[in-house]
Amino acid sequence: MRILIYSTNFAPEPTGIGKYSGEMAAWLADHGHEVRVVAAPPYYPAWKTERKYVWPPFRREQWRGVDVWRAPLWVPKAPGGFTRIVHLLSFAIMSFPVMVWQTFWRPDLVLTVAPAFVCAPVALLTARLAHAKSWLHLQDFEIDVAFGLGLLKGELLQRIVLRMERWILRRFDTVSTISGRMIERLLSKGVAPERTRYFPNWVNISRTRHGAVRGRYRTELGIPSDAVVALFSGTLGGKQGLMVIPAAASLLSARQNTVFVICGDGLMKPDLEAAVAGLPNVRLLPLQPADRLTELLGMADVHLLPQSPDAADLVLPSKLSGMLASGRPVIATCRPGTEIGEIVSQCGLVVAPQDSAALALAISRLADDTEMRLELGRRAREFAESNFERNAVLGTMFGALEPAVPGIANDVAA
Repeated sequence: MRILIYSTNFAPEPTGIGKYSGEMAAWLADHGHEVRVVAAPPYYPAWKTERKYVWPPFRREQWRGVDVWRAPLWVPKAPGGFTRIVHLLSFAIMSFPVMVWQTFWRPDLVLTVAPAFVCAPVALLTARLAHAKSWLHLQDFEIDVAFGLGLLKGELLQRIVLRMERWILRRFDTVSTISGRMIERLLSKGVAPERTRYFPNWVNISRTRHGAVRGRYRTELGIPSDAVVALFSGTLGGKQGLMVIPAAASLLSARQNTVFVICGDGLMKPDLEAAVAGLPNVRLLPLQPADRLTELLGMADVHLLPQSPDAADLVLPSKLSGMLASGRPVIATCRPGTEIGEIVSQCGLVVAPQDSAALALAISRLADDTEMRLELGRRAREFAESNFERNAVLGTMFGALEPAVPGIANDVAA
């Protein structure tokens, strides 16, 4: 089958949507499908276009058996409400001729990954012109998040934009998203149940080893072998409510056996650096290479998953699957009853959003109870194996597609 993937973010971006879109495209190519991708040049999470992609602005390249077409976009230095809109619109506009050109390739399926939702009309047009099936995969409800976090404001604007969103959503043959609560929101937006699909983010269980070696990072960071490490690793963005971490670290600064590690890059990095300055129990790391991810996650005794209360159930953090697969307990800051809370409560602790005292207490509780940490870590690994294993997730999603190579169907479905 010929599959055209339309995703603003794509490999080699190491985190977030780019990582998952890249892995999905490579998996499809490995299973006998012809895959093309229309994407922007790598720019995330640093919010700066990689130097080698600056010129020429349009290019075509091969990546792991995938035919990748790049179209430029404007990357703001300080993305906010208006600048984010311009940023996403710039890619929709610049990629429009590239997408229309793909109609001559005659794809069987046009699969669009959102964000950016502004690309959805271009995807629909391309699918119609090519007489292809259209599939929209929502990694988060970016419009709802934008209004919920105050990036966009105004009741009239909200009504207009949500009405447009509803109109577009109902015109895709398939609309998928990454959590059960997000499926419920799709239904509330008028998408017919038979057109919705649950398509969670996945983890390569075989690469994310349970009980991975903890030593090298601890040596590099000067962390004693018997210290309990509370780790946050991921994009340092505004949706997570990250400032609760330095606040909790300050409350626990007198505990010599507890160390916080914050790893990643993003817009919140300067604020976090300022907040932890002078704290002896905090270590900062830049975004780490993909081949050290298992080692990084394995360094932790506890994973931290802070969330903004205004973004709960509008997103399900992609980093959660890797945390669980590492076989370590998770502490999430979210409201009770959210999907994040329901998952984490089975294999970790849930505390109120933005409550640094509650987070500090939860970390202390796990730091002082080795048996609880081990038991919750075991449950975390089991949950990941049962729900987020990569081949199972992608096989379920794409196993029914007619393959490009005879005899591949049984292999895909296996």
